[in-house]
Amino acid sequence: MSEQFSPRLCFLSGGTGTPKLLRGYSTLSDNFSVIVNVAEDVWVSGNKVCPDIDSVIYAIADVIDDTKWWGVRGDTFRTYERLKEIGFDEGMMIGDIDRATHIARSEMLRRGITLTEATRRLARAVGVKEGVEVLPACEEEVSTYIKTPEGWLHFQEFWVARRGEPEVLGVEFRGIERAKITEDVRKAVEESNAVVIGPSNPITSITPILEVRGMRELLKEKFVVAVSPIVGRRAVSGPAAKLMRAVGYEVSADGVAECYSDFLDLIVVHEGDECGWRHVDTNVLMESREDEIRLAKFIIKLVESELG
Repeated sequence: MSEQFSPRLCFLSGGTGTPKLLRGYSTLSDNFSVIVNVAEDVWVSGNKVCPDIDSVIYAIADVIDDTKWWGVRGDTFRTYERLKEIGFDEGMMIGDIDRATHIARSEMLRRGITLTEATRRLARAVGVKEGVEVLPACEEEVSTYIKTPEGWLHFQEFWVARRGEPEVLGVEFRGIERAKITEDVRKAVEESNAVVIGPSNPITSITPILEVRGMRELLKEKFVVAVSPIVGRRAVSGPAAKLMRAVGYEVSADGVAECYSDFLDLIVVHEGDECGWRHVDTNVLMESREDEIRLAKFIIKLVESELG
């Protein structure tokens, strides 16, 4: 990093794509914050599962199973398997160590501890350093539902149980009208030098963060750079392409930029991709730890050059 200016960054993240960047970035800095989507959270067997929060925590702590990019490396599934044996299919394959996270979170919530504080305690317990803040986008319950020819499906049913196969006719964030930014989220954005929207799904990972009351207004006051999760005309991973088409966005770097058009300053696109918005290009693919660090360094130098 520059000796004159070491930026404090605030990332917006879902559970796909951005955790790779965060793992790389955490090798370079222990002074940043991450605001995470909560609209894919779901209660399973009496416990609150926060897939995106947990993927972020596990990635930064370097315990994530990076063959799948969810769950804990080396986890076992004895509880999940036993439940299936006795006729109870949870619908999500939850590992035994991962399940401990969900149980601890749920017990804290039942005792009146906020999701923000529960997330902070879990992050420290897993090994996230003190200078790194992982924050839920809001405290209120928000749920993403996907409209299909069969009716509305919770995102987890659409993506996990149905493998993203149904046709997408629409997307709805139920409960978003009640959601508002927390003071911790406000502080994280205001105290950052720049906000980085990671290469997560623009529709179901990032938009629920943006639609929390007060978030877009905060971002208009900051330098905001987005990393495109689209390479050429295809999503790097996940159902982003199908979802973008369904809600009227072009599957391209331009379509991603349009999603963030009211506050976006700059977008990072894959090398060679065309884009009509102000952009820079580099290799955005992260297929190794070296790639994760390379892209993280690129983001740091980019912010330094823009603001330093």
